[in-house]
Amino acid sequence: MTPEEYVEEVLALVERIPAGRVMSYGAIADHLADRSGRSSARLVGSIMARYGGPVPWHRVVNNAGRVVPGHELEAMARLIGEATPMRNGRVDMRKAAWHPGRA
Repeated sequence: MTPEEYVEEVLALVERIPAGRVMSYGAIADHLADRSGRSSARLVGSIMARYGGPVPWHRVVNNAGRVVPGHELEAMARLIGEATPMRNGRVDMRKAAWHPGRA
């Protein structure tokens, strides 16, 4: 998979995250690792920072449920508006994490 194809795969996966659910940067990297040969949460973060504007970027959080730095207020407002499960000011990853291919 070329770097350009990887960017497209990351963005396509983020587009599939349902409202009220989230994925972590690492979970996205892990999900694509077999096909892409890459498994870097940092790379996913860089892709989201550079190209993520048109996709539901607010549904991508770190593994502790923290939203993207610099856009916390907007991300939290969007997540709360989607009824994303929260706990102590963060996304409740046990309830909100989405895993592609699982019911």
